[in-house]
Amino acid sequence: MSKLKIEPMKQPDKIINYWKKERFVVACILLFGLSCNSLIILGPIYQGKLIDSIAGGDNLYSVLILSATYVALIGAIQILRYFKRFYIRRFANSTSSTMRLMIYNNIMNKSTSELDNENTGNLMTRVISDVDLCVEGMRKFTTEVFDTGVLMISYLITMLAYDIKITVLSIIFIPIAMALAEKLKSVIYKYSRDYRRKSSEVADNTYNAIENSMLYRVTGMETKNRTRYNDELLDLQNKAIKANILENSMQPIYNIIAMLGIIMVIYLGGTKVINGGWTVGKFSTYVVIFTAMAVKASKAAKLFNSVQKSHVSWKRIKPYLTEYKEKDNSSNINKGPTILSVENLSFSYDESKGNIIENISFEGKTGEIIGVTGSIASGKSTLGLSLLGLYPYIGSIKIDGRELKDYSEYERSQMISYLGHKPQLLSDTIYNNITLGSKKDITSVLKDVCFDTDLSVMPNGKDTLVGNSGIKLSGGQQARIALARSLLNKNRIIILDDPFSAVDMKTEEKIIENMKSNYKESLIILVSHRLAIFNSINKIILLKSDKTADYGTHNELINKSELYATIFNLQCIEGGRQRWEIV
Repeated sequence: MSKLKIEPMKQPDKIINYWKKERFVVACILLFGLSCNSLIILGPIYQGKLIDSIAGGDNLYSVLILSATYVALIGAIQILRYFKRFYIRRFANSTSSTMRLMIYNNIMNKSTSELDNENTGNLMTRVISDVDLCVEGMRKFTTEVFDTGVLMISYLITMLAYDIKITVLSIIFIPIAMALAEKLKSVIYKYSRDYRRKSSEVADNTYNAIENSMLYRVTGMETKNRTRYNDELLDLQNKAIKANILENSMQPIYNIIAMLGIIMVIYLGGTKVINGGWTVGKFSTYVVIFTAMAVKASKAAKLFNSVQKSHVSWKRIKPYLTEYKEKDNSSNINKGPTILSVENLSFSYDESKGNIIENISFEGKTGEIIGVTGSIASGKSTLGLSLLGLYPYIGSIKIDGRELKDYSEYERSQMISYLGHKPQLLSDTIYNNITLGSKKDITSVLKDVCFDTDLSVMPNGKDTLVGNSGIKLSGGQQARIALARSLLNKNRIIILDDPFSAVDMKTEEKIIENMKSNYKESLIILVSHRLAIFNSINKIILLKSDKTADYGTHNELINKSELYATIFNLQCIEGGRQRWEIV
């Protein structure tokens, strides 16, 4: 399978560079565009000659020669037009792909904290709709440079060759139409900008409605949200009308103004025919050329307005158009047992709101399971995230003596696997959700997470579709598939955030035993509020309400931490006695 060849593009935030990038295609556009629109003027000229030949009573052979020449000329012009439009469309398609690639690459190279501040609907609108509008404006501009600019010059030169006075008097209204379009561009820009903003808001609301559809239904919020969404759509419709009405409704006005000169053409041209200065064929040619020029002028006026709309979209996507950055996939990871050393770790998502955890210190090595627990909002999940190196942190996190932030993103992904407290499942098969395209055998990892029994009763086995966000599976099944994904590669450090919240205790104990037996070359950090298995793991980090932590073995914490002893006794001793009494 061939891979997409990425051609680096310098300064993608400068629009001229997209034409420079497609030099060959642009050269073809120039060649066929100039040829087509320079020769097109010969159509009405030969049409006039044919009229004069017939009206003058020329012999049949001469008329047939002129007719054949006229048909051949029109055919050649259409072939040139085909190639011109083909290469213009090729330019537009390539530009659209390049812009999307640059935006995608920009997003992929953003830090996690930057992505957290992105609005999903707004971003999707920019990547899809704004790119389309921007490229369409570029395509129209490229097309009209030839179909309008070159052609109008050809028309004007020909008309001047026929009669200077009539030409000057008849085209005087054309600049008026174009000036009117120029005056309206600021209004159209404003309306277009408001429409694009509203479109982003509606896209974000749509994404939110899909993501939380079940919540809205069970809480009775669906009707209220539908009403609000309808109001949003109505506002979007009104803004769309304002954005498009001037551009589209003004086209006939531009045409009428530009065509006012036909009065001078008919009067002065007709007089010239009567006086014998022009033949009927020449008059016919002049009328056709003037009409075509007036129509082109009105389209040029509309083009100004279209360019203004695309300019709005260009300004919206420009901040995301950065030079392509190749991901660093080189690796300089030491082989052998892993040692994790954390000293005085403090972490905050927002510095203005203070640290969530402070001065946390602990150590772990290959073969150990370190439990992380604590009261609600004590920073358990935050500690797990901070060990990924995705966010800036204070203090030191060292893996094999090397600071975590000094490892590349690729190196971290090869050393550390992570399971968040919410399973993130794709709308795909069980196999693809676990392997993420790696094509590995998942038989052993399914046994490790006790999912082999579940799989055996599914008709499609590992090819069973899980549905959107795993909706076709139970909560426990979702959790174990996500856990299997985290365990598959047996990375050196495995961070699991509350992986057993939807799993019964018997299954939890079995999975822990499997991890102890089959993942001896990994350091497992287990974040959990359930302590049933904490007396069988190596070390425990107890996060406290004052943002600090106690660290030690189960027995050490039982003896020195009243908080830990209380939580463990309530969950495991009192809870166990109650379960025994019920049985």
